[in-house]
Amino acid sequence: MNIQTIQSSTPTNKANFNQTLPLHIANLTCVRAGKAMPFTREQMSAIDKAPIKAPVAVNFMGLTTDEQADRRHHGGPLKAVHQMPTATYGCINTEFNLNVRIGTLGENLTTEAVNDLPEMTEATVCIGDVFQYGQDEVIDGNAENSVQLRLVQPRRPCYKINDQIGQFTKVPNIASWITKQGIAGWYFEVVRDGMINADLPVYLIERPYPFATLEKLWQLSNSKEKFDAEVIEPWLTIECLEDSWKTVLAKKIEKG
Repeated sequence: MNIQTIQSSTPTNKANFNQTLPLHIANLTCVRAGKAMPFTREQMSAIDKAPIKAPVAVNFMGLTTDEQADRRHHGGPLKAVHQMPTATYGCINTEFNLNVRIGTLGENLTTEAVNDLPEMTEATVCIGDVFQYGQDEVIDGNAENSVQLRLVQPRRPCYKINDQIGQFTKVPNIASWITKQGIAGWYFEVVRDGMINADLPVYLIERPYPFATLEKLWQLSNSKEKFDAEVIEPWLTIECLEDSWKTVLAKKIEKG
């Protein structure tokens, strides 16, 4: 399969983020954090996040008030902060006739588009994008009231999504459906520490790989087809793309 086949399945947007940077693309409408609590299967989980009213510090491990019960699969420098479009909830609720509220599935950040630009979704953000949440005001030599985050990988949904939604009603394998749709949001690594709170402006300040939308990454990863090397190899050169995704992509190269 060639690159044209992949591109044709991605709708084009007249307004996009491929403009002169920095670009004010959104406002941060909510910041959430969670505490590890008793969960299903006699486990602990902090998947249910609650809004934070006051500014919170962000370091290389994420929001300092946010917890992860399962450190093997959640959290860490390459999963420091999670953002997910609110549209994901609309898709889930429509598909499964549910009323899952925003914040239920573990995201830390929620944004809203500005200036007639599209929302931050898997179709509009790219691996390697660096976003600044807040405006720079230097205090004692440090820009403390803003945070810079680099997008390094999509989120892979796990069974806890099913267990979280299914606490109150029997549900099908929603996590599998989200994976097939590629709408689980994404993880950031922290480029620059600082403070974060709701109502901050969000700027796209770097876009080194404008071809590398998460939508395309999911399409390639989920496809049962093999692809020409010229389709896959540019992804393998993206230094910040988390290694497990490169492993998946490398197996998609058509031999011979």
